[in-house]
Amino acid sequence: MGKGGQSCNGVVRDAKPVEQENMAAWLVDVNTIKILPFKLPAIGPNDVRIRIKAVGICGSDIHYLKTMKCGDFQVKDPMVIGHECAGIVDKVGSEVKHLVPGDRVAVEPGISCAHCQQCKGGRYNLCPDMKFFATPPVHGSLANQIVHPADLCFKLPENVSLEEGAMCEPLSVGVHACRRANVGPETTVLIVGAGPIGLVSVLAARAFGAPRIVIVDMDDRRLAMAKSLGADGTVKVSTKMEDLDDEVAKIKEAMGSEVDVTFDCVGFNKTMSTGLNATRPGGKVCLVGMGHGVMTVPLTPAAAREVDVVGVFRYKNTWPLCLEFLRSGKIDVKPLITHRFGFTEKEVEEAFATSARGGNAIKVMFTL
Repeated sequence: MGKGGQSCNGVVRDAKPVEQENMAAWLVDVNTIKILPFKLPAIGPNDVRIRIKAVGICGSDIHYLKTMKCGDFQVKDPMVIGHECAGIVDKVGSEVKHLVPGDRVAVEPGISCAHCQQCKGGRYNLCPDMKFFATPPVHGSLANQIVHPADLCFKLPENVSLEEGAMCEPLSVGVHACRRANVGPETTVLIVGAGPIGLVSVLAARAFGAPRIVIVDMDDRRLAMAKSLGADGTVKVSTKMEDLDDEVAKIKEAMGSEVDVTFDCVGFNKTMSTGLNATRPGGKVCLVGMGHGVMTVPLTPAAAREVDVVGVFRYKNTWPLCLEFLRSGKIDVKPLITHRFGFTEKEVEEAFATSARGGNAIKVMFTL
């Protein structure tokens, strides 16, 4: 018998089972993702270890894949990608009381410092030291397992699936936008852009009680999806600035009344100009999408009508409400999940290519 209980012929006797190595999807270069080992940190007293079961692909993931950049962030070293996720608790820290192994949880991906002025003031989404999944240099969650603070893991209601739990992340953007704009039963809402965030904004605005929602986009299929999700009116638009006045007139006709709040879920010169021109005097335009880093828009006419421009960045304290919306059936995100892939290198490549192509792909989901 050799050392460690191994016989001369290589058969292991009386050995403890070896845990399977944790693997993750690493962005290693432009358009190059590899599944490689991912060593986890030790579990702290207030942490949990989670077996990840569902991860959605976000537009920011595609930006990183295509350019290694998203906004001001740049991938300089290999990074685990992904941040829309849910899974099953595998192990809990010594101080964790509200979760036990086996609990299914949705994961909020940003860890704020809890000490800065923004955190203490309740706006932790603006924390300058935020550590957010798959925002360099912080690793993401497209992995077999992750370790995360327990207070950022939310137990799923029995009737809410793990995929729906992962959808809490994009849904949170729409919920936060509705809160920022004070959407309610007397608020008409215009949504510019019928991508995933525009579509979850339709769902959120309806759940917040908006009596009428109009959405605009260039794609007939996306507009049809928005209609099926609860939009009252749709307007097809172009990329041409010279079409703006005619399109604003069509938007007002489709709304049938004044536009109280606009969510620009794209963030281009044309889309922001559409929102500023279509929104009533004294209304609000929420900049949700960040397509252009710098925009040229008609602020002076908007200022003369006292149209408020409101920034929307990520979210804060949204997971409990998102889960209640899903539990109660006020929001159904399942129709948004259009494609599913497993966790092999080939499937990861196919999934990101599918998401990047757009077309009929809305939310591409990994099932691990």
